[in-house]
This record gives sequence, structure tokens and C-alpha cells, in this order.
Amino acid sequence: MQSFVFASLILAAGASARTFTVANKCTYTVWPAMFTDLNVGQNIPSFPTGWEALPNTQVQFPVPDDWKAGRIWGRRGCDFTQKDKPDYLQCMSGGCNGGLLCDPHSGTGVPPASVAEWTLAAGGDADWYDVSLVDGFNVPMAITNNAGCAVADCAVDLSASCPDRLRGQFNATGAAQGCNSACNANLDGNQANSPNCCSGDFNTPAKCPHTGVAHYSFFKQACPNSYAYAYDESSTTALWTCPTNLKADFTLTFCP
Repeated sequence: MQSFVFASLILAAGASARTFTVANKCTYTVWPAMFTDLNVGQNIPSFPTGWEALPNTQVQFPVPDDWKAGRIWGRRGCDFTQKDKPDYLQCMSGGCNGGLLCDPHSGTGVPPASVAEWTLAAGGDADWYDVSLVDGFNVPMAITNNAGCAVADCAVDLSASCPDRLRGQFNATGAAQGCNSACNANLDGNQANSPNCCSGDFNTPAKCPHTGVAHYSFFKQACPNSYAYAYDESSTTALWTCPTNLKADFTLTFCP
């Protein structure tokens, strides 16, 4: 139903836009959210910044050819009628400023959240894309495309096997709603100067190797095609590219 409703937006966007599909194959409802860093690029998708995705539904929308610093993630356990809570805490994981519709200036999402990221036409005739676990994990996801380029994914549910000290909230049935990163969990007690956060004295790749990040192997071994920490490019299986001239359309699938 939603796919059909927004088909006119795709046609209106013209040939300069890509088509993005966001599909929920989970057995539970996900509330996808979208954010664009306006400090990096001003061209944004013609689509709401948040919506409800029931199981086995999908939407399509146009995305500018040069969408920069864009991210889409899933929220779990949301109840936007909870007026006694700040809007960013109305979901058990991944909530954002603004409630259902994430604020375009500050609605980046509350960890833990697995995040799909894109910078189209990034330079060197390449689109960049990745699945990031830098902010932890909450929903399995995969980025695919119609141009034959690589799949970026974290297709397994890490919440159930999450180390105890990284566990997020549980819903009323006892199902875990997320798994924090070592940085989010503040394991060393100082997020401003932490090897887990690659911050302060550890704010370069040379000063923040993956060997100094607690539980790096838990995330990377389970999801080798994702970012397991801030400087994971050296793994060569974190940041993925696709030639811009192929004009790839992308699909983000929750619970692929």
C-alpha cells in the first residue's frame, strides 16, 4: 500500500534521482527513521523522516543523485503516545528527537541502533555505503543494489547473544531490543577520552586500533561486512563502493 502511495514521488523526481526501497521482513514492527547531515549536503530525499513499517511491508522513494551523509535505521518498541517521556525515549532502541518524524537538524537516533549509511557521488566516481554498528545493534539489516555491487549487511540478530554488560532494554515478553557498543555502554567510564570511542587521546586510526576496542570481535565476527568500530576501514570489509555512473538503486531490508 505504502509503495503505491509514494510511486508518484519517484516519477516526479525525474531521471536525476535514485530509487530507494526500505523493506521490513522482520516478524515485528519496525519504525524506520531517516536523517541527513545538513552540514555535509543540502539535498535530501522527498520522504518523511520516520514511519511505521509493519511486517512484510515496504516503501519506495526517490533519493537525490548526490545525497550526502544520509542514514536510515530501524526503531524498536515504539509508543509515541507516551507523553510522560521525551520524544527520543519513546522507542526502546533507536529513538530520535521529534518522535515519529525525526527532527531534520538533531534527529540522529539514540543508541543502540544498527545504521545504514550512504554518501552518493562521494568522489572518484563512487557511491559510498555501509552498515554501521558503531552505535551498537538493534535490527538485522542488509543493503543491496541493482548494479551488481557488494552487499553491506549485519544479517544476524546480535541482541540474544549480546555480552551481558552491553545489553540494551527488554520488552514486555523478555525479548532484547538492542546491544550497545563498548562506547555506548561506557565500559571505561570516560567517553570523552576512550579507546572504545576513539575519542580524546585516541582520535586517530593509529591511536585507536581495533585491538583496543572491547568486544570488537563479537561484532566483527558475527557481521564481517559491517563497521564494527569508528575506524574499521582497515578491515577492508566495512566501507563499500559502487561506481556512481551505474546510478544504482538501493534496497535496505530489515531482517533480510
